[in-house]
Parts: sequence; structure tokens; C-alpha cells
Amino acid sequence: MKLFYLVTTEHLEDRLWFRDEEDFRVAMNYVAVVAFIPGVSVLSFILMSNHVHFVLCCSHERAELFINKFKRLYAAYYRRKYGVCELLRRNGVDIREVREHDESLEKAIAYVMMNSVAANIYMEPSGYPWGTGNIFFNSNPFPGQALSELSWRAQIKLLKSNVRLPQKYMVAPGGYILPESYVPVKGVESLFRTPKRLGYFLRTSSKARLRLEGNAVPSFRDQNILSACEDLCHSLFRVERIEDLNEEQEAELLRQLGRRFSADLNQLCRVTGISYAEAARMLDSY
Repeated sequence: MKLFYLVTTEHLEDRLWFRDEEDFRVAMNYVAVVAFIPGVSVLSFILMSNHVHFVLCCSHERAELFINKFKRLYAAYYRRKYGVCELLRRNGVDIREVREHDESLEKAIAYVMMNSVAANIYMEPSGYPWGTGNIFFNSNPFPGQALSELSWRAQIKLLKSNVRLPQKYMVAPGGYILPESYVPVKGVESLFRTPKRLGYFLRTSSKARLRLEGNAVPSFRDQNILSACEDLCHSLFRVERIEDLNEEQEAELLRQLGRRFSADLNQLCRVTGISYAEAARMLDSY
């Protein structure tokens, strides 16, 4: 009997997994590398700014191995690039079994796909590139080149890994392995049967309800606000980094970002690295 699991990491409250597009590309390639573990099939996934989701077909033990290996690879890359240690060590993971016979599997896949919509980043899951939101029932797949067209040295540089992936895997122009190279697209499509039925699960998912209820406040991506944050530090305070601000300046930065981008306090904390309690206190004090 096949087993399926929805794997979800805790939302980081005061930092980001992915600060720029390079971070997303690296993580996309690490998904392809880790998905090469025998006995693991990735049915759907999404990389959000401060957490990730996967729907896997495998044993519970393999699901745990998969997410732990993914976190280790990405945390090592993050440490090399940003000098931040133990980014994900205490980042908790929920591994929840989902059933195939009662539509739980379809609901889990739709839930994952709708994360970017619930965050008010895109109108449709197909617009979000960092996951599998655009690969099912897609008559216009992304172009790409076969991994075999790259030298072994170029493959190592691309993947930041010496794992030798199947050479038929396709590389997107953006420099990452296309998920349809390893995700069983036809199998997932057969689960939903028709695009219309997939659309039904997308519209009725809990993430869709969150969007309709208007709880997903941010309309700008975290990475956009992070870039603006660095510009504001320089233009308003003549410093290069948030770490160079005093407390009163940090409070003013939070106010400026909230006003300019309609960002809520949770998003401001993710982007600035200031804890929720500290940010709330500063906004009340200054």
C-alpha cells in the first residue's frame, strides 16, 4: 500500500529562508537532489519565504530523511553565503499522513499549491515559479535544456552538489532543474482526472478561503520589501544594514515599511529579523 505525507516546516518568525532569487534557485536544485533518494516520490511542493511544504509518496522514515537532508543542504549553503549558522536547526517539521481514498491527498496537493495565492503574491498558483504550481495540466511547459548538455563540472556548479542526477532532467533558463523532470506529473493528473476537478480543489482549499476572507494582508513579496529595506536604511539613516540602526531608527523603519508596502507586523519581522515582541514594543514606544 502506498503511503503519502504532507511535510511542513514551521514558519520562521524573524528571518527568511530565501532572501533573493539565487536562494530560491539553489533550493529548487536541492529538491531535485534530495528527491533522488530511493523510495521517495515528490508529488507537489512549494518554497515560500519562511517555510516549505512537500507532498511525498514514501514511508514516514523516508519522509523524515528527505526533509532533514534538504534542510541540511540548504542550511549549509545559507551559512556559506550569509554567515548565519544553525538557521534551520530548531526549525520544527510536521509530517502528517494523508489518505488517498477520502480525497485527503487531493486536498493536500491543492493546499500546497495555493500557498502563494493565500499570501496574496499571485492570483493563481500557476504564476508562482518556486514549486509545482505550474506543471499540472499545462499545455505550455517551460522550455529547458537537458542536463546532459552540461559538462560534469558545470553540473556540480549548477546543483552545488556532486550527486549525479539522471541526464534527461531538464534545466530551466533560470538555472534550476524543472520539477516536471522528477515529479510524476501524469500520475498526479490522473489523481485529479481533469483540470476542472483540480480547479475545484484549489478553489475550496483552506488556503483559498484565507485569501477570500482577506486575512492574507501582504501584497508584496518578502524579497521586494527586503530590498527596499536596505535602500531605506541608506536613504533615511545613512547606514548600510539594519544592524547599524539604533532602536528609535528601527521603529521608524518598521513604520515606513508598513506604510509604504501595507505590510503587517508578521511580514515586517520576517524581513527585518526583529522579533515580534520587540517590534510591537518599539512601535508602541516611539
